[in-house]
Amino acid sequence: MNAAISLSDRETVEPINLDHLMVELDRYRRQSEWLRQVNELHARLAGATDLQDMIEAFSVWLMPLVGHDLIAYRSLDRSRVHIICSCHGPERRLAMQTAEDVFEKIDCQMDGTCCEWGPFFVQQWQMSFGIDTAANEGCLMLLRRGTCIETGEAQILRDALEILGEPLQRALMYEDLFAQARRDMLTGLDNRRVFEERVGPLLETARRYGRPITVASMDLDHFKQINDTLGHAAGDSALQMVAKALTGMVRNSDLLVRMGGDEFVLLLPDTDLDAARLLAERLCGAIDTLDINAGDGSRLGVSIGLVQWNPEMSKDEWLQRADEVLYQAKKTGRCKVCVEER
Repeated sequence: MNAAISLSDRETVEPINLDHLMVELDRYRRQSEWLRQVNELHARLAGATDLQDMIEAFSVWLMPLVGHDLIAYRSLDRSRVHIICSCHGPERRLAMQTAEDVFEKIDCQMDGTCCEWGPFFVQQWQMSFGIDTAANEGCLMLLRRGTCIETGEAQILRDALEILGEPLQRALMYEDLFAQARRDMLTGLDNRRVFEERVGPLLETARRYGRPITVASMDLDHFKQINDTLGHAAGDSALQMVAKALTGMVRNSDLLVRMGGDEFVLLLPDTDLDAARLLAERLCGAIDTLDINAGDGSRLGVSIGLVQWNPEMSKDEWLQRADEVLYQAKKTGRCKVCVEER
């Protein structure tokens, strides 16, 4: 059989549509480029260790595709706010303030709609992760100066947010677990783990700059009677009331820790023994004012032992001395403050 194609056969072959071919090639090229960018985003997010790092990784990846001055995430309950800003100087302050104003006044009601806010254009997306808590639901904000988000950029953002959702949920869950590991679940105070992490650096700062630091070792008086006569639920309630009262009287720079049971420790940076004594006496009064019945005619109180650190002491020696002074307070009448003689 003659394999040659006759003229009549050739005339029936459809001509190649070059325009259609070029369109398809361009579509495949754009798809390949997007897949490359998606892989890069996954790699960046995989290397992020917490929520702040994740938002920063997303911002770095997004910048060549959708230019911006700021990206921020805020949970609906306002417990988490992470802001990544590429501006500097006065521009940075203005962008940061704008983001805070938008979060405060718009309250995540926007959903992908670009609006003008002063010199910036702002766009927000509400993000939900199927977790029934406002701490794990929030909104992501993009802010940039001068130009609104265009249609093509908005599509990139929508596609990228679908990729960001799962890693972001993982980061939120990690933060929750990390916080739980450092928090006393009953009182909400920092726990022993946090104490061990922070006491060394606080002592090093005191040593380096010659600043005073005092420890208050605290133990509740008549607490055992509450558990024995009124039950552990009453004991738990008493601990929560005590923790709230103590928290309301210390500074943000102080470290108040529940060490376990009815034992608390308060580290007081930049505080000498005389100032610590005044505070400790107020703490004793605050616990007494709670008027918590111990169930046997007595009232819950707190005994406190105070020791100011000096560079010749080791950490363990310092804390041991505080426990010994606390023991003297309990031995000599309870519900009082004892201070190590200098």
